[in-house]
Amino acid sequence: MKELCYPFDGKYIRKNRKKLKKQLLSDGSQRIKKKIAVLGGSTADDVVFMLELFLLNFGIEPEFYLSEYNKFYEDAMFGTPDLDSFNPDIIYIHTTSRNITMLPDNTSDSPEQIEERLNAQFDYFKQIWINLAKKFACPIIQNNFELPLCRHSGSYDGWGYYGKSAFISRLNVKMSDYARRINGFYINDINYLSAACGLEKWHDPQAWYLYKYAMSLEVIPDLAYSIACIIKSIYGKNKKVIDLDLDNTLWGGVIGDDGQEGIEIGQETAVAQSFSEFQSFIREYKSYGVLLAVCSKNDRENALLGLNHPETVLKPDDFVSIKANWESKDRNIEEAASELNLLPESFIFVDDNPAECAIVESQLNGVSVVNLTSVGSAMYNLSRSGFFEITSISADDIKRTEMYAANAQRAAQQKSFASYSDYLLSLDMHAVIEDFQPVYLQRITQLTNKSNQFNLTTKRYSDKDMEAVCASREHIRLYGRLTDKFGDNGIVSVVIGRCKGDALHVELWLMSCRVLKRDMELAMLDELVSQCKKRGISKIVGYYYKTAKNSMVSELYGSFGFELMEKAENGDSVWSLDLSCYENKNHVIKKESEKDHDHE
Repeated sequence: MKELCYPFDGKYIRKNRKKLKKQLLSDGSQRIKKKIAVLGGSTADDVVFMLELFLLNFGIEPEFYLSEYNKFYEDAMFGTPDLDSFNPDIIYIHTTSRNITMLPDNTSDSPEQIEERLNAQFDYFKQIWINLAKKFACPIIQNNFELPLCRHSGSYDGWGYYGKSAFISRLNVKMSDYARRINGFYINDINYLSAACGLEKWHDPQAWYLYKYAMSLEVIPDLAYSIACIIKSIYGKNKKVIDLDLDNTLWGGVIGDDGQEGIEIGQETAVAQSFSEFQSFIREYKSYGVLLAVCSKNDRENALLGLNHPETVLKPDDFVSIKANWESKDRNIEEAASELNLLPESFIFVDDNPAECAIVESQLNGVSVVNLTSVGSAMYNLSRSGFFEITSISADDIKRTEMYAANAQRAAQQKSFASYSDYLLSLDMHAVIEDFQPVYLQRITQLTNKSNQFNLTTKRYSDKDMEAVCASREHIRLYGRLTDKFGDNGIVSVVIGRCKGDALHVELWLMSCRVLKRDMELAMLDELVSQCKKRGISKIVGYYYKTAKNSMVSELYGSFGFELMEKAENGDSVWSLDLSCYENKNHVIKKESEKDHDHE
């Protein structure tokens, strides 16, 4: 829903929240359902209302538990029957600087006493996080703290021993240090958010005195959107690709008219500098695993001339797809998505032409559009949009562009083979398929929350959930890592099954879209059957739960030779495989151990 995409009109959203919610719930979208506990240090009703709208728009249908006013500590430390029975999937702790109780208030205190106050205040919150994590084993989102609007001592307040702003800044640093060490603990950065909105706009004493809102009602949509972005990132709903126009988007001018020497990029003019900064800004997304693509109405030769300009920051090798032609841009985005085995909704489209933006937005449902009216506004809108909210970074994220570029090479090579089997054999594929290892748990958990197309049950796992699976003797766990002559694809497949009697019930089967149609699923099945036989399992029961995105694997079990046992009206199905006469199905991928792989 466009009204809920950044930049949004917060006043309009607050006024029309009931109508917007009704429209969202009636749009036919399939959403994942999550239970969210909000433990508030101040009034949080409007926060919950706004958060619900943004989550619905992100494909998440929330159910909320809201603590009583300022009972966050009691709920966290002592519990309540309602919270315990609610059993949240995520906990959001809505505290602000109003909940800091140990701020310096006496200039006669020694620096050591101020330090004791700081440590005591941090420990107060740390106890809450530890207790909640132990009890509910779910992700926790904690606000850091905004600076005060009013100061007693001018700039000294920001750096002196007795400065409240200095105390808050040091407390925020301690919280950040904790978040980096603890999986499943995330900071909602209201210190930045309040600064971006403006402290005068953020703080509203009357809202506090009258209603106990710790910030103005005007900024609550901004706060709720920030929280929603973290939650949708945890559940793998980030965008994946920035698809960029060229002329007057990555450089000033029109390459076809002005020639390579005539476009503005580099340090010679203010306009050239602005586009150089924009290219540097975009290129940094690549280091976080975001894919970059080009979608431009241009001759390909001219497009490459522009990207090979001596002053450009972005070069052709930085892009996984370059569509420079005279086709409609929505069609080019669809083709790029198909070639990358991604859904169009994974794309952000950036263009200076409002007409092109409008066409793409109207033709491709789910593609987000950024109209570049100026370099500065485009960078700010991309950064505030939360398209690429980071909650974890794996080694595979960092290498993602390299992996997709290698996929393009594989696709090009396929055309030279008459037989698809010959093509697969030519790739010289090697797979490591083993039980989970601690070093890969972050990537495995990340995959369970990101993969949608090739995910038969679409079950999601938190860090704590995955740790429990790893410790369980009832489960068979497999991860698959695939390499070929073009490079390392990383961990691309995960299977989790629970043993019950003589049967293994598959709770999760997923694979990255990067390696579809490469027979990796057959190699995983062969190893799964082998592990089952070692445990005396004689049957595998597989489940397919239909979603809007995973229809491509609805018959996967059937292609494996499973027998259809049940099929519901909604498309869900149950399958069974007798292992007594099973013969291995993979004939193109060589299996090796992790030790052998690392040695190579």
